[in-house]
Amino acid sequence: MADSSFSTPIAPAPDRPADAPPASAFVALIIGNVALAFGPWFVRMADTGPVASAFWRITLAAPVLVAAALVTGWRPARVSRSIWLFVILAGICFAADLSSWHIGILQTTLANATLFGNSTILFFPIYGFFIVRALPSRTQGVALALAAIGASLLMGQSYSLDPRHLGGDLLCLLAGILYTAYFVLMARARETVAPLATLAMSTLASIAPLLVFAVLLGEKILPDHWGVLIGLAFCSQVLGQGMMIYALGKLSPLVIGIGLLIQPIVAAAVGWIVYQEQLGPADLIGAILVAIALVLVRRPAPPLGVAVASG
Repeated sequence: MADSSFSTPIAPAPDRPADAPPASAFVALIIGNVALAFGPWFVRMADTGPVASAFWRITLAAPVLVAAALVTGWRPARVSRSIWLFVILAGICFAADLSSWHIGILQTTLANATLFGNSTILFFPIYGFFIVRALPSRTQGVALALAAIGASLLMGQSYSLDPRHLGGDLLCLLAGILYTAYFVLMARARETVAPLATLAMSTLASIAPLLVFAVLLGEKILPDHWGVLIGLAFCSQVLGQGMMIYALGKLSPLVIGIGLLIQPIVAAAVGWIVYQEQLGPADLIGAILVAIALVLVRRPAPPLGVAVASG
């Protein structure tokens, strides 16, 4: 999400004992979510504009991701024009997602930005319900209801304490919607392209739109200090997304869903320690409800059959 962040549909992992998942996948899951949770903090510390920081996050990470994809066998010339078209459109959506999310990060709390930036895992099942014309299961219905109530509590409380938070929450929620569009487009590309190559392609396709958005908004593009932006690119785009892609292929959707809750917990801790962002009772209740919904909605569903991650 928030960071705004990357996700691809992953085929279900081979059957394995539920009580014996690989330890390396658990480690990757923890590292990936912790790394992604620090994204909003890096955005706040960057001395460029928020969209410009997203541009540098993508641009600085692109050479690393492209090199890794090439080493693992990706050959751009072998990708069909139709797939490139889907990826280019997805890159524009991803750029808009990051732009909205990075602006929203500066107008709300780190916890809210992380929660709403990960709302794609709620919106994608809704998309699936309409496409396959299947009613949600009881568990999925409960998850969506809990998420709606939790989001209302979070947004309502942020508005009563500081009206500026409502705008930031809505921008982060918009980022989740844009990321869903990105995910739907990337699902087509993932039918024939490997995960790492897809990540490299979408990263390349997002560079130009982000630069255009930053220029049109009149933001400061060139930083005075590069350390924060390098940290953002490494934590969010290379380490965070790389670890999540590895974990997604080896752990069940339920485990991944629980792991995603590490992000708002870490983000809330950073906001409390660094920015003194105290959470009221309504915020805590709303966060708990959304967290429960995220866990429930990640349960395997026959119509979708995919696992989703964001950041």
